[in-house]
Amino acid sequence: MSKIKIISDKNHDSIRIKKLLSKIIQNSKLRKSNISIVIGGDGFMLQTLKKNQNSKKIFYGINSGNYGFLMNKFSSKNIIKNLSKAKMISISPIEMTVTNSSNLKKKHIAINEVSILRQSRQAASLSISQGAKSIIKRLVSDGVLVSTPAGSTAYNLSVHGPILNLNSKKLSISPISPFRPRRWKGKIINDNSKIIIKNLNSKKRPVSAVADNIEVRNAKSIIIKTNKKIKFNLLYDQNNSLQKKIKIEQLRRETY
Repeated sequence: MSKIKIISDKNHDSIRIKKLLSKIIQNSKLRKSNISIVIGGDGFMLQTLKKNQNSKKIFYGINSGNYGFLMNKFSSKNIIKNLSKAKMISISPIEMTVTNSSNLKKKHIAINEVSILRQSRQAASLSISQGAKSIIKRLVSDGVLVSTPAGSTAYNLSVHGPILNLNSKKLSISPISPFRPRRWKGKIINDNSKIIIKNLNSKKRPVSAVADNIEVRNAKSIIIKTNKKIKFNLLYDQNNSLQKKIKIEQLRRETY
């Protein structure tokens, strides 16, 4: 059976962990050919998943970055046991279809969120619909963010969006610095919904659409929906699942 594949970021810590891990796995009896170990931070994990979106691999992340919400903590002593007992979760990304000012269409997937951001000093002027039903006719703000449950503790939480349970089958729509209506807090919707966001003044108030870290500028309209045909299978240490991390964030109290 083929060896476990190890994918590493290029920073010093990632390369060091990769060298150490390669020796540990080589000397172990663990031979699971369908596992890819990803060493890096959350950004590198997102990048790797997207590159392998048609793969049937199972991904186990090891954090060598800062926060590493999507990753596991590396332990040279317990890594084989952790891999053997890790629990799998499956998540689907959201997909944005952007029509730009030249009427060109571009598609990108996002595992965490799609963010619509003002592109100039002018605030964005947006309408948001859920299918044929209007959510808000005119939002004047720095932008708006559509988050998956997996991404609800990332940028979404920073703009005071709700934390979603991983099994909630919901998406969060959260305004970014809303000016009018100033007190609009956003909306939680079913993940089967099609979200349509239109730029109401694309010449004077240009916006960009960003799927995780991939940007499309001068967006006129953005359609966002969950792509349930794509499944990412992620492994987490037995006592540190993604569900548990999300729960901890829900209960966390900030200290200053």
